[in-house]
Amino acid sequence: MDIKERVNEIVQKYGTRNPLEIVNAMDAILVFHPLDGVRGFYHYFQRNHIIYVDERLPENEMLFVIAHELGHLFLHKDSNAIFMDTRTNFVTNKFETEADRFALNLLIQDSDIEDHLDFTTDQFIYIKVMWC
Repeated sequence: MDIKERVNEIVQKYGTRNPLEIVNAMDAILVFHPLDGVRGFYHYFQRNHIIYVDERLPENEMLFVIAHELGHLFLHKDSNAIFMDTRTNFVTNKFETEADRFALNLLIQDSDIEDHLDFTTDQFIYIKVMWC
Protein backbone atom coordinates (compact mmCIF):
# COMPACT_ATOMS: atom_id res chain seq x y z
CA MET A 1 0.00 0.00 0.00
CA ASP A 2 1.41 3.39 -0.92
CA ILE A 3 1.41 6.46 1.33
CA LYS A 4 -1.57 8.13 -0.34
CA GLU A 5 -3.67 4.97 0.07
CA ARG A 6 -2.60 4.69 3.72
CA VAL A 7 -3.60 8.32 4.35
CA ASN A 8 -6.98 7.76 2.68
CA GLU A 9 -7.53 4.69 4.86
CA ILE A 10 -6.77 6.72 8.01
CA VAL A 11 -9.01 9.62 6.92
CA GLN A 12 -11.81 7.13 6.28
CA LYS A 13 -11.31 5.48 9.68
CA TYR A 14 -11.16 8.70 11.73
CA GLY A 15 -13.43 10.84 9.54
CA THR A 16 -11.03 13.78 9.46
CA ARG A 17 -7.81 15.12 7.99
CA ASN A 18 -7.10 17.20 11.08
CA PRO A 19 -3.98 15.78 12.79
CA LEU A 20 -5.12 16.96 16.24
CA GLU A 21 -8.46 15.17 15.87
CA ILE A 22 -6.71 11.98 14.75
CA VAL A 23 -4.33 12.12 17.73
CA ASN A 24 -7.29 12.56 20.09
CA ALA A 25 -9.37 9.83 18.46
CA MET A 26 -6.60 7.27 18.81
CA ASP A 27 -5.78 8.30 22.41
CA ALA A 28 -2.21 9.17 21.52
CA ILE A 29 -0.36 11.47 23.89
CA LEU A 30 0.60 14.90 22.60
CA VAL A 31 3.33 16.70 24.54
CA PHE A 32 4.10 20.37 23.90
CA HIS A 33 7.51 21.31 25.25
CA PRO A 34 10.43 23.51 24.18
CA LEU A 35 12.67 21.30 22.03
CA ASP A 36 16.17 22.13 20.88
CA GLY A 37 17.38 20.96 17.49
CA VAL A 38 14.10 19.33 16.41
CA ARG A 39 10.56 20.50 15.77
CA GLY A 40 9.07 17.27 17.04
CA PHE A 41 9.47 13.52 17.33
CA TYR A 42 7.42 10.36 17.78
CA HIS A 43 8.07 7.83 20.52
CA TYR A 44 6.34 4.52 21.30
CA PHE A 45 6.75 3.79 25.00
CA GLN A 46 4.96 1.24 27.20
CA ARG A 47 2.18 0.78 24.63
CA ASN A 48 1.65 4.52 24.34
CA HIS A 49 2.00 6.56 21.17
CA ILE A 50 3.64 9.84 22.20
CA ILE A 51 4.19 12.81 19.91
CA TYR A 52 6.44 15.58 21.19
CA VAL A 53 6.16 19.01 19.54
CA ASP A 54 8.17 22.17 20.10
CA GLU A 55 5.68 24.48 21.78
CA ARG A 56 7.34 27.56 20.25
CA LEU A 57 6.28 26.71 16.69
CA PRO A 58 3.62 28.76 14.90
CA GLU A 59 0.27 26.96 14.67
CA ASN A 60 0.48 26.07 10.96
CA GLU A 61 3.96 24.61 11.39
CA MET A 62 2.84 22.77 14.52
CA LEU A 63 0.03 21.09 12.55
CA PHE A 64 2.50 20.00 9.89
CA VAL A 65 4.87 18.60 12.52
CA ILE A 66 2.03 16.65 14.17
CA ALA A 67 0.97 15.29 10.76
CA HIS A 68 4.62 14.40 10.02
CA GLU A 69 4.94 12.55 13.34
CA LEU A 70 1.66 10.74 12.64
CA GLY A 71 3.40 9.60 9.46
CA HIS A 72 6.10 7.99 11.57
CA LEU A 73 3.44 6.45 13.81
CA PHE A 74 1.48 4.90 10.94
CA LEU A 75 4.37 4.10 8.56
CA HIS A 76 7.34 3.38 10.84
CA LYS A 77 5.82 2.24 14.12
CA ASP A 78 8.18 -0.72 14.40
CA SER A 79 11.32 1.32 13.65
CA ASN A 80 13.26 3.13 16.33
CA ALA A 81 14.41 6.08 14.22
CA ILE A 82 15.81 7.97 17.21
CA PHE A 83 18.08 5.01 18.01
CA MET A 84 18.99 4.50 14.34
CA ASP A 85 19.77 8.20 13.89
CA THR A 86 21.90 8.61 17.02
CA ARG A 87 23.48 5.17 17.51
CA THR A 88 23.96 3.67 14.06
CA ASN A 89 25.14 4.62 10.57
CA PHE A 90 21.69 3.85 9.18
CA VAL A 91 20.39 6.69 7.02
CA THR A 92 16.95 7.79 8.22
CA ASN A 93 16.32 10.25 5.35
CA LYS A 94 13.96 7.77 3.69
CA PHE A 95 11.80 7.72 6.83
CA GLU A 96 11.76 11.52 6.99
CA THR A 97 10.80 11.85 3.32
CA GLU A 98 7.99 9.32 3.76
CA ALA A 99 6.71 11.13 6.86
CA ASP A 100 6.75 14.43 4.93
CA ARG A 101 4.78 12.84 2.08
CA PHE A 102 2.33 11.41 4.60
CA ALA A 103 1.84 14.86 6.19
CA LEU A 104 1.32 16.57 2.84
CA ASN A 105 -1.21 13.95 1.73
CA LEU A 106 -3.02 14.24 5.05
CA LEU A 107 -3.16 18.04 5.09
CA ILE A 108 -3.69 18.71 1.38
CA GLN A 109 -6.40 16.98 -0.62
CA ASP A 110 -6.08 16.41 -4.37
CA SER A 111 -8.92 18.88 -4.92
CA ASP A 112 -6.92 21.56 -3.08
CA ILE A 113 -3.99 21.00 -5.44
CA GLU A 114 -6.24 20.99 -8.51
CA ASP A 115 -7.59 24.39 -7.44
CA HIS A 116 -4.05 25.79 -7.61
CA LEU A 117 -2.64 24.24 -10.77
CA ASP A 118 -1.92 27.76 -12.01
CA PHE A 119 0.65 28.35 -9.23
CA THR A 120 4.12 29.24 -10.41
CA THR A 121 7.19 27.28 -9.39
CA ASP A 122 8.16 30.14 -7.06
CA GLN A 123 4.78 29.93 -5.31
CA PHE A 124 5.17 26.17 -4.76
CA ILE A 125 8.71 26.71 -3.45
CA TYR A 126 7.36 29.33 -1.04
CA ILE A 127 4.73 26.86 0.19
CA LYS A 128 7.37 24.16 0.61
CA VAL A 129 9.64 26.49 2.59
CA MET A 130 6.78 27.65 4.81
CA TRP A 131 5.37 24.18 5.50
CA CYS A 132 8.30 21.77 5.28
